[in-house]
Amino acid sequence: MPFPHCKLPLRFDAARLRGEVAVLGPEAWAAHFNTRQYEGDWSGVALRTTVGAHVPLYPDPTKTEFVDMPVLEQCPYLREVLATFQCPLKVVRLLRLAAGSQILEHSDYCLSYEDGEVRVHIPVQTNPQVEFAVNGQALPLAEGECWYINFNLPHRIHNRGLTDRIHLVIDCKLNPWLDAMFPK
Repeated sequence: MPFPHCKLPLRFDAARLRGEVAVLGPEAWAAHFNTRQYEGDWSGVALRTTVGAHVPLYPDPTKTEFVDMPVLEQCPYLREVLATFQCPLKVVRLLRLAAGSQILEHSDYCLSYEDGEVRVHIPVQTNPQVEFAVNGQALPLAEGECWYINFNLPHRIHNRGLTDRIHLVIDCKLNPWLDAMFPK
């Protein structure tokens, strides 16, 4: 059975990440495209997406060309974080789950180490009342940490806190550099 998650040996400055996110105005955030999978407010800012994307937050599995979005120019530390990843980057976005909102349990398709596509989460802002469960197991993610999560497995998130939860979410193509970070 594939492993459900793995904390990667990378750590980033959450205060610097929060500082850059704070300068993004409300117009930068778009409602998440998958409205049947959440209740409340789940939104994002596309930092990198597919060429010609109609919905920039959507990680279209049929696309192979990716482009940085203009908003990334306003975020030098986010660019520095992304440059740390010595592997091909696909779709990159900030995802915000507002206080009191939840993402209902669901499974994604072809988003696992075994599929060669690794989705990485870097918590920018969170709180102790965020309940993140993967395959029925609670997964407490701390700000600045870097996590691989197998999203082919059932997962859900409920933000029961008073502050928004914001993650930097990076879809990466598995290569030898990234593979070396995983337990064997």
